[in-house]
Amino acid sequence: MSNLVAIVGRPNVGKSTLFNRLTQTRHAIVSDEAGTTRDRQYGKCEWTGREFSVVDTGGWVVNSDDIFEEEIRKQVVVATEEADLILFLVDVQNGITDLDAEVAGILRRNKLPVILVCNKTDNNDQQYLAAEFYSLGLGDPWCISATSGSGTGDLLDEIVARLPKPAEEQDDINLPRFAVVGRPNVGKSSLVNAFIGEDRHIVTDIAGTTRDSIYTRFNKFGLDFLLVDTAGIRRKSKVTEDLEFYSVMRSIRAIENSDVCILMIDATRGIEGQDMNIFQLIQRNQKSLVVVVNKWDLVPEKDQRVMDTFIAAIRERMAPFTDFPIIFSSALTKQRIFRILEEAKRVYDNRIRRVSTAKLNEEMLPLIEAFPPPSIKGKYIKIKYCMQVPETRVPTFVFYANLPQYVREPYRRFLENKIRERWEFTGCPINVFIRQK
Repeated sequence: MSNLVAIVGRPNVGKSTLFNRLTQTRHAIVSDEAGTTRDRQYGKCEWTGREFSVVDTGGWVVNSDDIFEEEIRKQVVVATEEADLILFLVDVQNGITDLDAEVAGILRRNKLPVILVCNKTDNNDQQYLAAEFYSLGLGDPWCISATSGSGTGDLLDEIVARLPKPAEEQDDINLPRFAVVGRPNVGKSSLVNAFIGEDRHIVTDIAGTTRDSIYTRFNKFGLDFLLVDTAGIRRKSKVTEDLEFYSVMRSIRAIENSDVCILMIDATRGIEGQDMNIFQLIQRNQKSLVVVVNKWDLVPEKDQRVMDTFIAAIRERMAPFTDFPIIFSSALTKQRIFRILEEAKRVYDNRIRRVSTAKLNEEMLPLIEAFPPPSIKGKYIKIKYCMQVPETRVPTFVFYANLPQYVREPYRRFLENKIRERWEFTGCPINVFIRQK
């Protein structure tokens, strides 16, 4: 399972700059104005063969009259409860402030694994200023400059050393992994209970989770898979104020560690912004998808017209990826829950499907010859060979052309659609690459 590292600290100490540095992106907005980061940023970092997730939080502010700062503080509390490791960022040029001391006290009382990071150490002389941060009681300070990258390599070595070691290989490691994800109170616990046939997971109106039972082995009706559970178990302190952020934090872990994601949508509320946030996480991690419209028993009219309206709305919001199954079910009455498992297994089989090179060329080359890529600057693009890359996490196809740089995205989507028409890859993302022949 991917580890989670949260960057916390008071406003304007360089958290977003460090996030961009670790993830090698420019997703987080960087400004000299304190409080710029209000929304959370999520990215991935890889170092010495270890991969972990990074969450950039807003500046930690207490006793403030600003409504945004109050919400930011609540979300930072959630981040610290969910993370495997905390990077507590301070500004070496400003020294210890009252807010730094207060945050350090909170981190010490909660006994969280913390790395103290002194940012803005732009030269060797400023490293001596970091000595005063020993008084925070959080161990040795690590001096870095997030802007220039100085010291970040040593910091990454320390992060990797402090993160929990990957779990030992299990006998059932090759089993499919299905994750039930969705926003709070959509019925995830009820669906998991319906799958396993017992009330193993407590069902309440309070959104919460557990770290204890991550996997549930399902071996019934000719199906054998691991159920990655994100259903709420108990209420955790100080998380009810921001349930949406909490659901995304839990979904990150479940999605990363699954093969197929069963995304649950509340039929009484329709598809909402939070559903789209989780769907985008699924897409970003290139996981297969089954959409379940739960609580179908509470919809007063259940005719085909209503179902078609639901399906059209869901596919429109999730476009351009629309090739996935949609199931209308009720976890309470167990309506169509076995079909959910059947579709998840079918989508997993599609994910590991392999098309022979001979068959692929036989089908695709005549089609490409009839509908070639449009010429650009008077140059004609010729695709003479294609193949599926073996042993990839998602179906990946490579087309070899004389001028691959001139093949545009619309033609790649055309090739993907034609592959989907000829072979069943329902519910699975497909990668299409154009390479020099």
